[in-house]
Amino acid sequence: MAKVGNRQNKTLKCSVCGSENYRMERNIKNTTERLELSRYCPKCRQHTEHKEKK
Repeated sequence: MAKVGNRQNKTLKCSVCGSENYRMERNIKNTTERLELSRYCPKCRQHTEHKEKK
């Protein structure tokens, strides 16, 4: 059976070029702000700020 709960898959988008590179599972019940992480973008070929997509 599938899990039923407060976790959803979220997509991270590069703030420089706009490509969607990463997907993460995140608990939506306890958090209200959007996730921002420094990740490697293969299109930009450097570490950039990745923000959670709407």
